[in-house]
Amino acid sequence: MAKKAVATLQKGAGKGYSKVIKMVKSEKTGAYTFKEEVVPNDDVKEYFKK
Repeated sequence: MAKKAVATLQKGAGKGYSKVIKMVKSEKTGAYTFKEEVVPNDDVKEYFKK
């Protein structure tokens, strides 16, 4: 079943999106946290410019 689920995710609109993970430093504690989002492939570079 896992092979079928992976194969269905590769078809259709799912190909147009990417999961991006950005490391953000907290101003209060100085610790790093990870911010995860799913963005369209066209907006990936703009997401990291923020």
